[in-house]
Amino acid sequence: MTSDDGIARPGDGYRKGPVLLRGDQVPSETSDQRLLSRSEGASWIHGDPWRVMRIQSEFVEGFGALAEVGPAVSVFGSARTPVDHPDYALGESVGRKLVEAGYAVITGGGPGIMESANKGAKEAGGLSVGLGIELPFEQGMNRYVDLGVNFRYFFARKTMFVKYAEGFVVLPGGFGTFDELFEALTLVQTHKVTEFPIILLGSDYWSGLLDWLRGPVLARGTISAVDLELLRVTDDADEAVKIVTDHGAALREAERAATQALAADQQAAAQSPR
Repeated sequence: MTSDDGIARPGDGYRKGPVLLRGDQVPSETSDQRLLSRSEGASWIHGDPWRVMRIQSEFVEGFGALAEVGPAVSVFGSARTPVDHPDYALGESVGRKLVEAGYAVITGGGPGIMESANKGAKEAGGLSVGLGIELPFEQGMNRYVDLGVNFRYFFARKTMFVKYAEGFVVLPGGFGTFDELFEALTLVQTHKVTEFPIILLGSDYWSGLLDWLRGPVLARGTISAVDLELLRVTDDADEAVKIVTDHGAALREAERAATQALAADQQAAAQSPR
């Protein structure tokens, strides 16, 4: 029984959507396991269509809860980081500075880096958002989350990380963090989302990954040199936030110019002789 960072983390029970289970009521499989299982026979014919309704409800509830969040940045990082680690202090600083720059902060709602970013955001007087996930032993939302949404399915949760963020700040983390990083990177690379900035915070931690990408991955032609420009690396929380704010300002200016150009075209069309 593990957390989404791959570690045992006994908690206050198991959340299955709005339902809290404890003791013998805790199931041996998660909703994701059941959804992705290739069970024998035709029982899936009866179960999977109902699962689709449950998945739909997660998107509806998530969209409804987060619709008025406003400009936000998703912060990713390890659940294992202890409170006295420098990375925790860095996450807290990022959360605080993002709020001071006018952004809400979105994390996975758990401990470690997630907690630190939520703490920085909350103590700065901003909106602190946590997107939790159903786990065999629920680690629960950290106490600094003001707006929390729990999900059964990872893919529904990951959609919310991307849909409501104008940038991604990634601190040191494990497989879960890598998954979130490369999900965001792929969506930006393939233009499935607006080209929001992706900032890696902690050059000592990320340098090995970047050397591998610039070396054998680029040399084999599986990525292009321009793809590497999608990643920004820094050790400074102020610089990370500035990258986000500068990009946000440029994006809003481009949107304003496009709106003005469209209005001018419409006006010219209305005034032209028919």
